[in-house]
Amino acid sequence: MEGPSEATTDEAGAAVLDEDLVVLVDDDGTPCGTAPRATVHTRDTPLHLAFSCYVRDEQGRLLLTRRAVTKRTWPGVWTNSFCGHQRPGEDLGDTIRRYAGHELGLEVVDLQQVVPDFRYRAVDAGGLVENELCPVWTARTTGQPDPNPDEVAESRWVTDEELRAAVDAAPWALSPWLLLQVPLLEAAHWSPAQAGPR
Repeated sequence: MEGPSEATTDEAGAAVLDEDLVVLVDDDGTPCGTAPRATVHTRDTPLHLAFSCYVRDEQGRLLLTRRAVTKRTWPGVWTNSFCGHQRPGEDLGDTIRRYAGHELGLEVVDLQQVVPDFRYRAVDAGGLVENELCPVWTARTTGQPDPNPDEVAESRWVTDEELRAAVDAAPWALSPWLLLQVPLLEAAHWSPAQAGPR
């Protein structure tokens, strides 16, 4: 565990930028420390803060992305628009906008927290663990994605019906967090109509 102003190195001894830290939390969600993002996901990943975001376009379609095959966890699987980790002291809205730009080249607006208390733990085929307190957000964009190939292999706009069909027909091709989040989004009645300007 490292403090937010301490210099760190990763397992290979490479320098890790101080600002690229994730926030570790207790079971009740209280911050209890930080760890370098590059090394936090292991076979015994501590609980930490993250987020998931689902982006709709002007026609109400949802942006799905396929994770780059070089990603350490769940490489090549289809998932929600994007996910990420809040840095210590960073406003979560700023975090979401930062990731939208970095991963997809998108500007997003109308950020809304839809499932504030989502938490999950999952183990990928290689044994690496995701263990996150991960509120689910929604957003809108008028742009088209320009994916960063280090993060996103491909992207696709889908309707709600197409997403539900994929969840039902091919859950093995989708991220475990998406499979858990879709029913919660449906229960919250998040629809294209609700994603419009307020």
